Amino acid sequence: MLQLESVLKGFAIEARDGRIGTVSDFLFVDTTWKVRWLVVDTGTWLTERKVLIHPSAIGQVDHARQELPVKLTKAQVEGSPEILQDRPMSLQMEGSLYDYYGWDARWGGSGAMALPLVPPPYFGLASVREEAAVDSRLDQEDPHLQSIAAVTGYYIKASDGEVGHVENFLIDDTSWDIRYLIVETRNWWPGKHVLVSPYAVREISWSDHQIRLDLARDKVKTSPPWTPSEIIDQDYEERLRNHYQWPDLRPFDD
Repeated sequence: MLQLESVLKGFAIEARDGRIGTVSDFLFVDTTWKVRWLVVDTGTWLTERKVLIHPSAIGQVDHARQELPVKLTKAQVEGSPEILQDRPMSLQMEGSLYDYYGWDARWGGSGAMALPLVPPPYFGLASVREEAAVDSRLDQEDPHLQSIAAVTGYYIKASDGEVGHVENFLIDDTSWDIRYLIVETRNWWPGKHVLVSPYAVREISWSDHQIRLDLARDKVKTSPPWTPSEIIDQDYEERLRNHYQWPDLRPFDD
């Protein structure tokens, strides 16, 4: 089911034996637009600490109660590796979480984390140089792991000029794909919102706070109209896909 990111943010995370907190952000892979981690604010339970939950641990979403059940206990979460909130996520930090919970790093297909392979040791002993190289790569920040909260508000630039800014995202809460960017066009086309598929994104410029599209402004303006109160059904998605000539409604599924 497609859900607004702003609505999912704030959903309660329910462990097998009680609530552990609420969703405060999502970390996604900018090459596949798939959510890799849910950032959970644990409130007064684990004071001043946030934890990461992998989408594979989430069960059936309860939309009525605004809850995300997870196949974990509170003790498991409390004992999980702590993330450094003042530093970007490193491959080593992610690897520690996969190891601790036993989560599959390959979940989600091409959006999964690629850990460096350690070459087989010569006569049973890995060289100091090989170990140092692996440690160095693991300590590096994952350049494709991005925060939705950080990207919200970025300017959207078509091939021939700006069209607006990112106001929200639509997330499939079953596959945890980001299906659409919701673009507010008030400075160009007052009062209008448009949906843009990640298919149309040519690049993200983190330094300019800008998302660049492989589309012309007129193509965006003539897209099927949409308002935030509308339910996005299969018919609407089909019309949107035909307008932009996108090959698939779920572009990054394997």
